[in-house]
Amino acid sequence: MLRLHADCDRDRQTYFILLYIINYIIFLFLLNILFVNLIDFRMAQTMIFAIEEINTNESLLPNVSIGYRIYDTCGSRLTTGPFKIPVVRIKDSRSLTSDTTLIMYCLFVLCFLLQISPSATCECLSNKKDYPSFFRTIASDYHQSRALAHIVKHFGWFWVGAVNSDNDYGNNGMAIFLKTAQEEGICVEYSVKFHRTEPEKLQKVVETIKKGTAKVIVAFLSQVEMGNLFDQLSDKNIKNFQMIGVEAWITSESLMIPNSFHVLGGSLGFAVRKIDIEGFADYVTKEFWHTAFPCLQREGNSSQYGLNCSRYQDLLGLKNYNDDVTEQRYSNNVYKAVYAVAYSLHSLLQCTKKGGCEKSLTILPQQVKSVVEALKKINSTIKTGDHVWFDSSGAVVAQYEVVNWQQDLNGSIHFKPVGYYDASLPPDQRFVLNTENIIWAGGQLEPRSVCSESCPPGTRKAAQKGRPVCCYDCIPCAEGEISNETGNLQCPGEYWSNAEKDKCVLKAIEFLSFTENMGIVLVFFSLFGVGITALVAILFYSKKDTPIVKANNSELSFLLLFSLTLCFLCSLTFIGRPTEWSCMLRHTAFGITFVLCISCVLVKTIVVLMAFKATLPVSNVMKWFGPAQQRLSVLAFTLIQVLICVLWLTISPPFSYKNMKYYHEKIILECSLGSIIGFSAVLGYIGLLAVLCFILAFLARTLPDNFNEAKFITFSMLIFCAVWITFIPAYVSSPGKFTVAVEIFAILASSFGLLFCIFGPKCYIILFKPEQNTKQHVMGKNPSKSF
Repeated sequence: MLRLHADCDRDRQTYFILLYIINYIIFLFLLNILFVNLIDFRMAQTMIFAIEEINTNESLLPNVSIGYRIYDTCGSRLTTGPFKIPVVRIKDSRSLTSDTTLIMYCLFVLCFLLQISPSATCECLSNKKDYPSFFRTIASDYHQSRALAHIVKHFGWFWVGAVNSDNDYGNNGMAIFLKTAQEEGICVEYSVKFHRTEPEKLQKVVETIKKGTAKVIVAFLSQVEMGNLFDQLSDKNIKNFQMIGVEAWITSESLMIPNSFHVLGGSLGFAVRKIDIEGFADYVTKEFWHTAFPCLQREGNSSQYGLNCSRYQDLLGLKNYNDDVTEQRYSNNVYKAVYAVAYSLHSLLQCTKKGGCEKSLTILPQQVKSVVEALKKINSTIKTGDHVWFDSSGAVVAQYEVVNWQQDLNGSIHFKPVGYYDASLPPDQRFVLNTENIIWAGGQLEPRSVCSESCPPGTRKAAQKGRPVCCYDCIPCAEGEISNETGNLQCPGEYWSNAEKDKCVLKAIEFLSFTENMGIVLVFFSLFGVGITALVAILFYSKKDTPIVKANNSELSFLLLFSLTLCFLCSLTFIGRPTEWSCMLRHTAFGITFVLCISCVLVKTIVVLMAFKATLPVSNVMKWFGPAQQRLSVLAFTLIQVLICVLWLTISPPFSYKNMKYYHEKIILECSLGSIIGFSAVLGYIGLLAVLCFILAFLARTLPDNFNEAKFITFSMLIFCAVWITFIPAYVSSPGKFTVAVEIFAILASSFGLLFCIFGPKCYIILFKPEQNTKQHVMGKNPSKSF
């Protein structure tokens, strides 16, 4: 404890400030104490060393001296010792844990106490609302708990057990670890806790560890609880578990007993950084012993020496022991704590390097808030290279060594640094491990601790009902998914999973090609239609002077045969890989050739009707619809379709399109229509001409003619309309290349229907009934032999 007290010394005219450190170490200078805690003893030496350094430092607290008194941690001494109300207390949680700090804080607040702890790490103490006057020169467990999760994830241990002390220190630390572990995808098989006073719970914890399948255990325990757990594990010969520890026990020398390595060997954990304080080793081995124990200066006989030193015999055994000086990891925290007090007093007393300190100021216990504010503002560097400053929670930046329990050839245990964690560095540089230097539990290879092994390529994880996400079954990947070393992936748009489900390959591209069976059949029928049409044309040309050819308007007949040839040929444009040009050609060629064909049939129908009317008396209609008008009519009807196609191609033409919606495993390469309105206008115009032709032919079917061509045109138009009416639903419902096949079938079917219905009867007469190919028969003057 520190009592700030200003007295005027008549000789020196300086201020003397007493720094009381109680509950700091279990070290007694009283004659009735029978043992010494070596760790606390070294910490007391560190405190004294720092105080003497400050007192000889002319730039820090000039003309002001700092003193100290050391008391034991006995509860009665806290209230009855020969000291006045304290203001600052520096406490060691290796003797008094975070729980003790929480308990004592209530008492110290009543006494206007400000605490600076070098080792109390509980995150609960970061709450400045509840603990406004608490500071520490060690980081809170918030950082250590998160670092524990990171080290577990680093080694791929996604299935761990967790044990913690059942107190504020263990519960708070474990809660932070469990939360971080969940965020990092780590599953905790069990999380159990016990208190040093509950042996029944400890037995249950040991049984849980024994029955568990996790090979890694995160032990957020104090030194005492870890010792209790070790005793039980050792008694039951439970070993080969990879222990992950915290600073409270990972470097504890009390656990370094001969048989501890078979249980705790290979343990990994975070320890307070070990920093060498310059000059401290020499100080503790020379000056302290000669000043603290005057009996060592032998003056007189040996009996007198024994009389003088007998009361110090428990301490004298430590005189030449200095091997542990550099092993004290909390010494630097004590060193920083003393300097933090000195710097805050330097500020409060308004000290300057040359002018000294303000002598008229008196710091009373009630002015603890002033000391708190001064501590918040300090930011200095001590000779160890560390910065003395506190963050908003009253703690310092988190800096840990990662240590590994290893054993020398002679069997001695030591804690080897294998990495570090520094929260002051960027996130990707904070955690560094040298795995090559790590000795694992049981002297084996790096342990694996997973609930389920990684799924082989081609399979994916399926959660097991009622179990954590780290426990799963491996089932084959779904279609379009793969799994490999990088994890589960959904194949991107144009890719699909291979048969083994471990690689994405390009999807198969489907279109109606010339080489497949369906394409070959359609090409055959298309060329067959062209051949038949050519034969009909040759036959008509060879019989062009016969009455039946002349009577049926040979010019329109040849034009119709030409348009039918184009219709058969345009179906070929629908076969093959769709491209931008082929898509525009196929639809426009189809629309124009069919309009040309229907226009010829329509004009032929009109000619039939007009020819019948021309046979009536005083009828002169045929002179107004002669060959020239017929050709112009066909041209006019066709030009309208040409104009529609030009507008379609100009505004929004058809284009090649990869359809990946209909099938997931393959791509349909098809022609998108571009403008639906344009395509509808093309089909609508063809349908309009066909319906008009059908109506006119239907009206002329009963004309009193021996060879009534209108009847055959009616049948052809009936077939044509039926084909294209059934085409629409078939076209919409057919998938992939079958859509194109349906369209080609409709073109061929309607073309064959027109060819056979219109030209079939004529060819039959020419070839098989030549006797009917006479003018009398055509004019209906031989009704007994009418067709």
